[in-house]
Amino acid sequence: MNSWYKRPLPVLSAIVAVVIVLAMVGDGVKAAGEGSITGTVKLSGTPPHMKGIDMSKDPVCAQQHKDKPAAMENVVVGANGGLQNVVLYISQGLSAGASSAVPSEEPTFDQKGCLYTPHVLPVDVNQKFKVETADQTTHNIHPLPAAGTGNIGWNKSQPPGAPPIETSWKAEEIAIPVKCNIHPWMHGWHVVVKGPYAVTDDNGNFTIKNVPPGSYTVTAWQEEYGTQTAKVTVAAGSAAKADFTFKAK
Repeated sequence: MNSWYKRPLPVLSAIVAVVIVLAMVGDGVKAAGEGSITGTVKLSGTPPHMKGIDMSKDPVCAQQHKDKPAAMENVVVGANGGLQNVVLYISQGLSAGASSAVPSEEPTFDQKGCLYTPHVLPVDVNQKFKVETADQTTHNIHPLPAAGTGNIGWNKSQPPGAPPIETSWKAEEIAIPVKCNIHPWMHGWHVVVKGPYAVTDDNGNFTIKNVPPGSYTVTAWQEEYGTQTAKVTVAAGSAAKADFTFKAK
């Protein structure tokens, strides 16, 4: 019999305890060593008018917005000029290991009120995400990746009560337009990156978490205004700052 099984129970218990402690310490050191990149994205100038959406061709959609008509979401500006739906990602400086890590979180791209929620969904390469519908009308979700990127487009129907579509993208691509063939006003984006990312909230604020110490280029992408970049240096356990301002057209 292997000598391992002959060890007294107290000795085995002690060994197991040591292994658990070492694992916890390792996770703690890793978490303490990681930093973040935080900041705000703003729009300078007068925000463009977002055209209202006529949903009268589908009464189910129209009913959900009877008290407040929906509008296009190409440019959404909040308090103090904060720009919503801007994706922030690290475009240079990540190690091969950090850029290839796949988050365990599984975000959701929902169809609610005959609109895509969120309007812009950032995901990592090979990160699983779900496409769901909360509407009592049929949608036909149709992402359109560019040719030659390595991503394969698809076109699937989701009637009311249909199960989620679980999928992922295989290659980096900024960005993939998404449309509904049944409701032509429905338009959103999937932004496929490598490494940590964030998207601005309704006040234009963001935080990219779990960033290893190092020097990086951070890119901000917005569907109407394109991209901007900033150089940052992240120290262990600290937050670097990166602010962006896009100029209204």
